[in-house]
Amino acid sequence: MNHSKVLKIIQVLEKEYKTPVIFLEFSNPLETLVATILSAQCTDARVNIVTKDLFRKYRTVRDYAKADIKEFERDIHSTGFYHNKAKNIINAAKMIISDFGGKVPDTMDGLLHLPGVARKTANIVLSHGFGKIDGIAVDTHVSRLSQRIGLSENKDPDKIERDLMLSIPKEHWYKINYILIMHGRKICNARKPKCEECVIRELCPRIGVK
Repeated sequence: MNHSKVLKIIQVLEKEYKTPVIFLEFSNPLETLVATILSAQCTDARVNIVTKDLFRKYRTVRDYAKADIKEFERDIHSTGFYHNKAKNIINAAKMIISDFGGKVPDTMDGLLHLPGVARKTANIVLSHGFGKIDGIAVDTHVSRLSQRIGLSENKDPDKIERDLMLSIPKEHWYKINYILIMHGRKICNARKPKCEECVIRELCPRIGVK
């Protein structure tokens, strides 16, 4: 797809979904990191229920580093995959203390060194925790829509992110994640996209493809 058509799609979607939506609830970079790790294969609504108590119980990076893993697994059990998530969060906290002076790193390279952190998580922490836009977070909605509407032919999240970064001007990078999520939830859902209601139906090369 040529760049002018990609930009037109983004502009139409930005007009449709004007107000940025933050789906996970957090108030600092550490909470952003924890919530995003917990969100893997779990709904944002469930994560927000869990973190409401979790963030009161564990307030500092040292609280997480010192956590008893069995107790922590119970605390996050309902988010699924709690064994790996607990291990990654506790080990990430330990590494933040040992390697980053007790502060969540504010660079892509630093974040990618932490257990359980891939580019999607790192992008979310950078943008929402530090106001830095270094890439585009590719979750399941972004992945599905990027392929369906012709923004990328790849299935690997890192390659999809690369395609999006090459075709979308950087000033749109922050918004693209949430507008594709909103469009994916409201219209272009996985099982039965509502193509007749889609504001980009005239621009979509794969309209109706499931």
